[in-house]
Amino acid sequence: MADPWLVVGLGNPGPGYAGNRHNVGQMVTAELAARSGTALGSDRSRAKVADVRLGTLPGGLPGPRVLLAQPTTYMNVSGGPVAALLRYHRLSPERLVVVHDELDVPFGDVRLKAGGGEGGHNGLRSISQAIGTREYLRVRVGIGRPPGRTDPADFVLSDFSTVERKELAWLVDAAADAVEMLVTQGLAAAQQRFHSP
Repeated sequence: MADPWLVVGLGNPGPGYAGNRHNVGQMVTAELAARSGTALGSDRSRAKVADVRLGTLPGGLPGPRVLLAQPTTYMNVSGGPVAALLRYHRLSPERLVVVHDELDVPFGDVRLKAGGGEGGHNGLRSISQAIGTREYLRVRVGIGRPPGRTDPADFVLSDFSTVERKELAWLVDAAADAVEMLVTQGLAAAQQRFHSP
């Protein structure tokens, strides 16, 4: 039996941040939990967690076991809860998928990658430091660059625009599909589908 996946949706805690661009990772894990007919519940690791099966394998079998998680800490200290979950479930970083907002991907696009830099993302930096490697999978949910001279830090902590909100459910759905495809068919297949024009 393969080890479960740990799929972490990044964001900040509390209702004041819930609609922020920075919280789109949490929106995706909430969508995945809803698809599985469950909700994320409190866990000793300073995270909300749900233990689910995601997607369908060839032949119609249920997809792999996945631990969905949302750290209940602030974004810039997400690494502690993620490291605690990996340790508790005895998982290697290769089984970790982090879903996060990405300034360098246009709004509405979803990109997947393994490893690499953090691109100034404080949540990713915290995770890399806490687990001692950058070699984990990322599902990058495009929020685009801030307009004009808007500070990127202010931009990510603002809510999606009225126009963007009309497309947001579709974007969250697409990112959830990307996570399902990643854990059932692998990175190359998911990249081929979501990176093609």
